[in-house]
Amino acid sequence: MPPLRDSGAGPEAERPEYAGQYRLEARLGSGGMGVVHLARSSSGLRLAVKVVHAEFAQDPEFRGRFRQEVAAARRVSGAFTAPVVDADPNAERPWMATLYIPGPTLSEHVKRKGPLAPDEVRKLAAGLAEALRDIHRAGVVHRDLKPGNVLLAADGPKVIDFGISRPSDSEMRTETGKLIGTPPFMAPEQFQRPREVGPAADVFALGSVLVHAATGSGPFDSESPYLVAYQVVHDDADLTGVPEELAPLIESCLAKDPADRPTPGELMELLHTEIHTEIHLAADLGLPGPATSPSASADPSPSATADPSPSSSVHPPASASSPVPAQRQPAGGDVAPPPAAETTHVRPHTPRPADRPDSPKAHQSHQAPTDAVRPARRAAAVRRWPIWAAVALLIAGGGAFVGVRTLSSGSSGLEIRTPGAGIAVRPWHATVLERPRGHRSEMPFCTAGSGAVYCTLSGLRAGRFDAETGRASWRRSGKAVPLTDTTPTAPVLSGGLLYLRTPDGRRLEALDPSAKGKGATRWSQELSRYEGGAAVVGNRVLLCAGDGTVTALDSATHRQRWRKRYPAHTPAAFFSYGDARTAYAVGLTADSKATQVTAIATKDGAVRWDKRLPDSLTPAGVGASGALYFTAADPLHPFTTTAVVRYDPHTGRQRRIRLDYPLDGTVTAAVQGETVYLLAEGGALQAVGERKWNTETSVSRGSTPVISGDHLYFTAADGRLLAVDTRSGAVLGQTPPRLSADRHNGYLESLPAPVVDARHGRIYAAAPDGTVFSTDTKDPAGW
Repeated sequence: MPPLRDSGAGPEAERPEYAGQYRLEARLGSGGMGVVHLARSSSGLRLAVKVVHAEFAQDPEFRGRFRQEVAAARRVSGAFTAPVVDADPNAERPWMATLYIPGPTLSEHVKRKGPLAPDEVRKLAAGLAEALRDIHRAGVVHRDLKPGNVLLAADGPKVIDFGISRPSDSEMRTETGKLIGTPPFMAPEQFQRPREVGPAADVFALGSVLVHAATGSGPFDSESPYLVAYQVVHDDADLTGVPEELAPLIESCLAKDPADRPTPGELMELLHTEIHTEIHLAADLGLPGPATSPSASADPSPSATADPSPSSSVHPPASASSPVPAQRQPAGGDVAPPPAAETTHVRPHTPRPADRPDSPKAHQSHQAPTDAVRPARRAAAVRRWPIWAAVALLIAGGGAFVGVRTLSSGSSGLEIRTPGAGIAVRPWHATVLERPRGHRSEMPFCTAGSGAVYCTLSGLRAGRFDAETGRASWRRSGKAVPLTDTTPTAPVLSGGLLYLRTPDGRRLEALDPSAKGKGATRWSQELSRYEGGAAVVGNRVLLCAGDGTVTALDSATHRQRWRKRYPAHTPAAFFSYGDARTAYAVGLTADSKATQVTAIATKDGAVRWDKRLPDSLTPAGVGASGALYFTAADPLHPFTTTAVVRYDPHTGRQRRIRLDYPLDGTVTAAVQGETVYLLAEGGALQAVGERKWNTETSVSRGSTPVISGDHLYFTAADGRLLAVDTRSGAVLGQTPPRLSADRHNGYLESLPAPVVDARHGRIYAAAPDGTVFSTDTKDPAGW
């Protein structure tokens, strides 16, 4: 393919064909400093790659600023921003690749559809306040928050473009006389004291953005940037058209003195209290609650050129093909195993407290009020925040009590009764492996059984943690490998041993899982001769060669039990869906027009059945009747799932069930009874089959779901564990996020599924801060 070309005589008249290893497929937009291209990673994820203009690539000062942009974006990369995948600020043409995210910018949405409704503005305010809290906690001040730098994604607003942001520990400083930012959304101190701009400037910008969202224009509008600057510094903000109930909060953000502005944490508390007051009011009066997302009215269709700036690099949904899992078998006992890992992305950062010292005091050198005065001034600024919901309830209900629920930021440590077990479950969390500061985030992959949780992580061969307390019994160190070199998998208990693959994927090892055994190696097998890898199914270890030959070993003694060749699968790659007696191989036929499925008996390798099914299908699970379920993509759009296919091996019949609406990007699945539950990027969750419903979980990416009883569980990229009612689709509860404190390179390809111990009423999940945690399964609403 020849290099992509544009007409014109500018520096971008001829575009590069590659940025590093990424082939540039199309142009998304252009700004003053660079161009954003669509690209794709080796795993199939769509990326937005920003490549700087050739004319700036030779400027040492610009290169320094671009390095600062990359560093800032990496530090805050994750749930509220476009995660940084890769970058090379030292290349001949510096570039940075971020994940491609769906959603128009706030600026584009307002232009096309007009201002947001008050409930949507309120939700937008809460989302942006949380984003700024995390950005500031990473030691970064954005300095250019504006409608064009806010994406209305499916799971909440995303803040993009850190081109002029400044890490607090950066040696670069704004030069005297240079004003950097967008005047209508700049704070007074950015005009008066640009070298002293702190986090409070972003809060001022937030107020201006909310005015724009609510009215379609800013609080300081003029065709002249000089007049705008004068208005920002000297005049009162024009809040005409702002809903009355939002005006006090926005006015507090637009205070001239940075010390008078609320912190993002304080804004979140105010908004949280007001929203939950409304919810309780609506529930008690039998009225519908407030809107759930500021992006609910956003245009669902992708816009590849919503914002001409390079930072508007994230629009249509990221897509990736779902790989066929290597193994999906039980770990032993009553523990539901984590299914095969799916592609996902996480950002490093730490669990967010209800408040933190992100006051501008630490960043402002001018005279500031004392700590005793500051809270009082802020309280006065927001004192007028309305409590009309509570007042309305008192009028309508004759003094009825209004309950306002606050969300906990951590485990309470209270004992919770488990279902039917009659014993107490005390939530716990344990650090799987201590990391040096600056190490990138990773999520441990775990399994459970025999009274313990076993986890693996790069740099840790395995660790054993007590199922009730989380205390480590032993840890076996291992070689740390780059996360891009292998796809981590959870260990498996079988034959009294703990099976795991080494981090480089070259060996299968069996360890002594007992507390006394301390993870000693009992057996190992080189996998270089087995292109299909190894799978542990029931009491068999299946070694799958490239020519379709499978060698089955006893998982306790490692003696060969049988050896057979399956010519329809080269290489063979078998997995299980909980039935230890059956293993499946699924692969495309040579002409790529059909899917070949072979089911074998693990006891002796006999073929139970073999079937060629039309189209390219991805296995989803096995129903209660023994029918095998698959997901099917649109032939013209391979990253869009449009149907579920059911094949009954007893009758030979197959049935295609179309989804209520297509699901874009990576889709993970779980089967219970004769219902398939599909979780897509952006948090859409569909039940197809006996049960049929649709719900939104507002999760950008989730793990493969795990079902136990009437609950469906999955892990989110920020470390949350979510529970959904399989009967209705209602989200029953979620744990707080658990994010890494270091915030370096938070991009991960795999997200482990939780592990359910139904017998003891416990569930175990992993988080990107490198911990594994346990909680009860009885009351997710209390998480």
